[in-house]
Amino acid sequence: MSEHYTLNICGLTRELKKVRVAPHLTIASFVMLGDTQLIERTADALLEKIRALGQIDMLVCPEAKGIPLTHALAVRMGVDYVVARKSVKAYMEHPIVEETKSITTSEKQIIVIDETDAAKLDGKRVCVVDDVVSTGGSLHSLEAVLAKTGCTVVSKVAVLLEEGGYDGKDLIYLDRLPVFKD
Repeated sequence: MSEHYTLNICGLTRELKKVRVAPHLTIASFVMLGDTQLIERTADALLEKIRALGQIDMLVCPEAKGIPLTHALAVRMGVDYVVARKSVKAYMEHPIVEETKSITTSEKQIIVIDETDAAKLDGKRVCVVDDVVSTGGSLHSLEAVLAKTGCTVVSKVAVLLEEGGYDGKDLIYLDRLPVFKD
């Protein structure tokens, strides 16, 4: 098996290192952090799809790899965004917490929104943004947290839908990313 997977997206080519994440499961590691050209191109491509959905008041993303993409989209759309954290921080009062399991993390994680961000989301129409959706675990946990804030999730977007089990029927994405089982 090759050590890399070639991804062609938005007119760009990236060589993704294959990484074993479980005994019989290897993924092509997609990390857009620091790749300004990729972030800007994918933001432009996703923006076209988001605009077709109508009014979006705010964006929400899970920490951390989707943050620069969310920021780029927020600038283009003229809206603010909230980052759902993966741990409770000392400054948080009355955090809203849900457990999640990620394909790339061996132990359980949590998704957290503090009461200040929850108040910003109340009554808003939001779009959830992420870099990659695989099993959908983080996405479902984030939606469970958002359901407690009074906002309405009107769309979910990602750069890639990884073939990790999530069907993607309710997700807007630019391309698919295979997983490799042996």
